[in-house]
Amino acid sequence: MKRWLGSAIALIAMGFLASVQAQTVVKPAVIYSTGGKFDKSFNEGVSAGVERFKKETSIPVAEFEPSNETQFEQALRRFAQRSQDPIIAVGFSQAVALDKVAREFPNIHFTIIDSVVDLPNVQSVVFKEQEGSFLVGVLAALASKTGKIGFVGGMDIPLVRRFQCGFEQGIKYANPNAELISNMTGTTPAAWNDPGRGAELAKGQFDRGVDVVYAAAGSTGIGILQAAKDRGKLGIGVDSNQNHLHPGTMLTSMLKRVDLAAYNSFKEAQAGDWKGGTQVLGLKEGGVDWALDKDNEKLVTPDMKARVDAAKADIVSGKIVVHDYMSNNSCKP
Repeated sequence: MKRWLGSAIALIAMGFLASVQAQTVVKPAVIYSTGGKFDKSFNEGVSAGVERFKKETSIPVAEFEPSNETQFEQALRRFAQRSQDPIIAVGFSQAVALDKVAREFPNIHFTIIDSVVDLPNVQSVVFKEQEGSFLVGVLAALASKTGKIGFVGGMDIPLVRRFQCGFEQGIKYANPNAELISNMTGTTPAAWNDPGRGAELAKGQFDRGVDVVYAAAGSTGIGILQAAKDRGKLGIGVDSNQNHLHPGTMLTSMLKRVDLAAYNSFKEAQAGDWKGGTQVLGLKEGGVDWALDKDNEKLVTPDMKARVDAAKADIVSGKIVVHDYMSNNSCKP
């Protein structure tokens, strides 16, 4: 009996150790988009998910902040050669480099956020930005006193047009007579990191009567939201909750849960549940939303909140279908 108990305890102990080992074999890494880890927007959202994983597991995460796009391929290959696994590539700009490197290292798991790379060892996570933008568009239309609302995007690409298109649909849903004035910061990646130019574009819109502006421009948005504060206008943040930047003039932020994309990729790998393929996250999946907290609650009346919540419920149920610009490169279905 004692021998049997001893063997049983030994087997249990071995099973426990094996389980622990299975939970700690990952060597995760992340390569941020250009613009810096602490951009208060897209990259910083990913960083929040990485930090959550590190805090929960005490597993170190290798990180790299590229200064330009030419470093993507080199960084991906270097991490793969070091057997980092899984490796997260942040941003659509890394798609070409990732497609090449992932083919060279078929046994390494890669996750790309904001683009699709169709390989068995790549997990692609994309979002229905149009749905979250629709909600903040509803809020913008309800908050605007002039009926003129602004949008300043970063790099002029279909992905950013998706934000704009969803925003416009939300505005028109709440106020068919409202006018949207839009500008893009530029046509190169530098457009994501030009707060000065963003501020200039926002001021130009304010001069035309705009009193609410949506900044979908990465680090450039910092200048846009600062300009809104300086002029006493309302700003709408993007990706991360940016309400805290200027309490009192931040109407809300369109949340894009890139933090969950990063966190889930690492946790799935740790648990042995990581899968390749494409994930599309919208309101129904909790991938996008709008932010309401102590920093903006005084700007959102109960009626405004009820209108936005009703629109959200209708999108989730399918009663409202928000057109995706990227389905036909047009804001018209």
